[in-house]
Amino acid sequence: MKKTSTLKTINWGIIGLGNIANKFAQDLVTMIDAQLYAVASRSQEKADDFAKKYSAIKAYSSYEELVKDPNIDAVYIATPHILHKENTLLCLENGVAVLCEKPFAMDAEEVDQMIAKAKEKNVLLMEALWTYFLPHYQFLLKELNNKTYGEIKKLEADFGFFSAFDDSSRIFKKSLGGGSLLDIGIYPIFAALSTLGIPNDINASATFFDNGADSSCNMTFNYNNGVTALLKSTFLEKTPMEATFYCEQGTIKLNTGFFMPTTVTITSKGKEDTLDFTEQANGYNYEIIHFNELIRQGKTESNIMTFEFSQQLIKLLDDVRQLINLNY
Repeated sequence: MKKTSTLKTINWGIIGLGNIANKFAQDLVTMIDAQLYAVASRSQEKADDFAKKYSAIKAYSSYEELVKDPNIDAVYIATPHILHKENTLLCLENGVAVLCEKPFAMDAEEVDQMIAKAKEKNVLLMEALWTYFLPHYQFLLKELNNKTYGEIKKLEADFGFFSAFDDSSRIFKKSLGGGSLLDIGIYPIFAALSTLGIPNDINASATFFDNGADSSCNMTFNYNNGVTALLKSTFLEKTPMEATFYCEQGTIKLNTGFFMPTTVTITSKGKEDTLDFTEQANGYNYEIIHFNELIRQGKTESNIMTFEFSQQLIKLLDDVRQLINLNY
């Protein structure tokens, strides 16, 4: 028997129907108090196929049509980075709540414009950095905030995989904001910002593809009392994709795929324990649940993924870009 809910069903729309939109939709359709109502692509055929796959009620060939549908409560934006600001402003102008995929936009100036528009229209806006809402990451934050193992002394976080260069692919296409920093480097930077805050000083170096997109980026964030965060993103090799927090009385390691549901290994006093936070869903359900609740409560800003946090995050990305001389 299908579960039912007494909560108002949130009608979602999705703009941009690529790989990440598929993962988001897979989790959305499992929820009892939300539904995929409409999808939009510049191609009607692509919109129809996606809608059929996930049982969406409407399929549009323009983003404008979708945001003007009076039944839409929220829109998930999963277009290339370069379009995030434009697509977000379209939704906000039409009074539709926006969950916009990370990076929020191309730079701090664009993010500021988006936030200003959300405040002007009094409409909910949030950056979709799903890791923040995952149980293993919330567990980590609780342990660190409680200083269970003392203060953090060092963080090491990496995100790397090998992918043969293809200038037609979004992740390599500089004109779409492609490159390792904005696409995957944001996750190690997020890990540092959410646990250690804003660094006093940043060092960074990068390698580049022939088209000017960054192929790898190595970053060191320096904090007070000699605390450092060693961060890496790369498309040139597969890395462990772990985030390890070295504390005074122990180590907390988010294992392979630290940015998604994974296991957490704690080493302290000669003892090692591994907690399993993996699950059947992709993990996007947690940010969806949070966003649905914000809509029901009439909120216009998340208390977890705040505007201030998104502004700090994009500013760090801008700072790194300046250091490695990466311009879009």
